[in-house]
Amino acid sequence: MIGEAGGEVARIAVAIPFVTRFNPFIKLPGLCSRKPLFLAFNHEDSTLQARRFTRPSFLILVFATCALAQDTPMFRNGLTHSGVYSAAGVPKLKGIKWTFKTHGEVVSSPAVVGGVVYVGSNDGNLYAIDQQTGAEKWKFAAEARIDSSPAIDHGVVYFNSYDGNFYAVDAGTGKLHWKFANAGERRYAATHLHGSVPAGETMPDPFDVYESSPAVWNGAVYFGSGDGNVYALDAGSGAVKWKFKTGDVVHASPALADGKLYIGSWDSYFYALDAGSGKELWRFKTGEDPDIHNQVGIQSSATVANGVVYFVAVIRISMPWMRRRARSAGCSTTRDRG
Repeated sequence: MIGEAGGEVARIAVAIPFVTRFNPFIKLPGLCSRKPLFLAFNHEDSTLQARRFTRPSFLILVFATCALAQDTPMFRNGLTHSGVYSAAGVPKLKGIKWTFKTHGEVVSSPAVVGGVVYVGSNDGNLYAIDQQTGAEKWKFAAEARIDSSPAIDHGVVYFNSYDGNFYAVDAGTGKLHWKFANAGERRYAATHLHGSVPAGETMPDPFDVYESSPAVWNGAVYFGSGDGNVYALDAGSGAVKWKFKTGDVVHASPALADGKLYIGSWDSYFYALDAGSGKELWRFKTGEDPDIHNQVGIQSSATVANGVVYFVAVIRISMPWMRRRARSAGCSTTRDRG
């Protein structure tokens, strides 16, 4: 959500607030020195590059309002999830223009198209709000909370809900076009999670707080699901074009570039798929924590820029060169048990 003035470094910092705010148990290389280490991969294969970025991630809050001057039809403004906007930024903030009250937490990020703001709420409603006045235009009631960010394409709003359905509703009226039922939405769950007791009890991860946000391209809508699948549905009818099975919950949002889809799973793999067929092109294995499952896997959403795909994995570091770099920076590479 950062404008061009933020530069290449700032654009890639969008996922860091979730790492620092929601993970009290683990210290990762670079985070303690405020120089986060991101994993970056060649666009065409899984060749790893290590890049250290120095811009403070809190800039995302400073520039978050810059996107209001242009349409932002989906999560991070486009298929590559760059979070870069062509419109001029706001030179000076003059206070709150309006507020809109829902009856639940708002985890969903808003999409803005044609002067209308579309956003989901944990009260189970998707809202359409007048961008200028803050007045409600319509709302659509799902059967559970809406923790995904909507995408708008050709007058249709697409979004996920924790009721296990993926919805397509009319952007002008809020009337249902179609809905698709997955095999069962759920959060990531494990035993002895974050060191909780009793150790043999399986519990859902409280940090798994949002769902996959859809991307729409070439007549198809793409998203991940708590049933472990990545789906491609016909954007007009909701019919399944293909689905790809991973080993666990998929709540990351897909990024697309050059006919390829990039997405991570809680199974600890990052996948590159052919967007047309769903065929796996390559996968990359991140770390594991078989004891306390301390936010292993990939919850963050990827971004693609200049032939490189970037994502953040909250992992127990297992690569020797990353451990050496962490120790040289004075960071711990194991869970802080203090």
